[in-house]
Amino acid sequence: MGCIQCRISGRVQGVFFRDSTRRIARQLGLRGSAVNLPDGSVQVVACGEQQSIEVLKNFLSEGPSRARVDQVSCEAVEIEPPPGFRIG
Repeated sequence: MGCIQCRISGRVQGVFFRDSTRRIARQLGLRGSAVNLPDGSVQVVACGEQQSIEVLKNFLSEGPSRARVDQVSCEAVEIEPPPGFRIG
């Protein structure tokens, strides 16, 4: 099991980005969080199987239909996987 932390910028707040991310992450069996940041971006932390993480990263680069993703930057992180997947 691995964990990533991603920062997504563009029109990603107020367009159901976090809720859509949580739905996809739960379907994939991932644990983590999606949080709005003060600069208008979204931070996603996800932990789970590498194949599921890759599927989530593909979703993050597109987002839901109302979003416009300009940039996604992800890095591997060493954290204790949180329970479930929450929106903050």
